Amino acid sequence: MENWIIALILAAVVAAIVVYLVRAKKRGEKCIGCPYCKQCGGDCSAKTDHRSIE
Repeated sequence: MENWIIALILAAVVAAIVVYLVRAKKRGEKCIGCPYCKQCGGDCSAKTDHRSIE
């Protein structure tokens, strides 16, 4: 029984992540998870210096 509860909790977390990603893509976000995605035009990478955007 405990395994089912843990499995259901993990499934709920994964489902919430998928819903978030789908909604973000529908809003037009190009860099999901980047707090500056609307300011930098979606050209985010590890090399992007977001301090210059602020």
